[in-house]
Amino acid sequence: MDFSFTPDQERFRETARAFAEKRLAPDYQRRERTDALERSLVREMGSLGLIAPVLPEALGGLGLDCITMGLVTEEIARGDFNVCYVQLLAALNGQILARHARPELAAEWVPRLCRGEVLLALALTEPETGSDAAHIKLKARRNGEDYLLNGEKTSISFAHQADAAITFARTGGEDEGAHGVSAFFVPLDSPGIHRTRFEDVGSAVVGRGSLFFDDVKVPGAYRLGEEGRGFTQVMQGFDFSRALIALQCLGAAAVSLEETWSYVTERKAFGAHLAKFEGVSFPLAEAETLLEAARLLCYKTLWLKDHGKPHTAEAAMCKWWVPKTAFEVIHSCLLLHGHGGFGKETPHQQRLRDVMGLEIGDGTAQIMKLIIARERVGRVAVPY
Repeated sequence: MDFSFTPDQERFRETARAFAEKRLAPDYQRRERTDALERSLVREMGSLGLIAPVLPEALGGLGLDCITMGLVTEEIARGDFNVCYVQLLAALNGQILARHARPELAAEWVPRLCRGEVLLALALTEPETGSDAAHIKLKARRNGEDYLLNGEKTSISFAHQADAAITFARTGGEDEGAHGVSAFFVPLDSPGIHRTRFEDVGSAVVGRGSLFFDDVKVPGAYRLGEEGRGFTQVMQGFDFSRALIALQCLGAAAVSLEETWSYVTERKAFGAHLAKFEGVSFPLAEAETLLEAARLLCYKTLWLKDHGKPHTAEAAMCKWWVPKTAFEVIHSCLLLHGHGGFGKETPHQQRLRDVMGLEIGDGTAQIMKLIIARERVGRVAVPY
């Protein structure tokens, strides 16, 4: 059993860390104040191959493994948790397009995604269907060779600034559940689309919001895969993205932990460095243990995916446990900085708020635990 990364993986990690430290970390808090994700920064990441290296070379990616994608995600999140949404959504949406879009559509958009020229959103959640995503109501009605979309999507990351969205709509009857859902590629400058933006506790740069569709015409060629197969497509992708989300949260927590070790070895109280007090050093030692265990779980999950092995339960474990653990670690780090940690001039409070959002988004802890139980004992564990 080999727990080491390959030399190529380590080199790619070093590239991502250098970019995160030099180009992202210095402006992490400024970006929240200005609500700005600089497109020039996204294009710079693209030029280094740091957006979606896991995508096929034929479509502008680097054809690298999922573990490398995880390393990039973790390192970018160390510098700016919110910029890392670019990696997360590009990997998920890019794989959906590469696998299910018509070749000409994929050839037009996936290379631009990899180069950082466009941002793609994932439009699944609706006001009444978050965890119950199989029963979405946004309607896609046939109109000759096209479809007309009507309804609302909400809690969509990058809603206010994405160039297009992979959108899930009901092409069948409501009684068909997941089997009546199809996926569409929808440019967000299409007539009939209206956007709003939320005022959230964290992740201001990402900017969740709603998308309203009023007779939005989508060409039939923009349907992704077969009609009625959209829900299955996105659920398969979520096993991958859940491990990436966990590494995104872990990256933020790891930086707070490093900063806190540095602080307690410099700050003195009662005539000694804070690190000499077990009440200070022991919580940090526990945090080191938890983050190391979380990291191993995440990379095991990505290793399973790379080797074509089942990893649904492991991905769900990553998604419920790691964001929770990251939040608790950052919270402990904030407290150990004393009254200074409570100030907005330190990044701990922003990381705390940003990580909290991913305890909710892309599947709550309750849903993840249902998935784990179902994977172990079957549908007898599902309460519906």
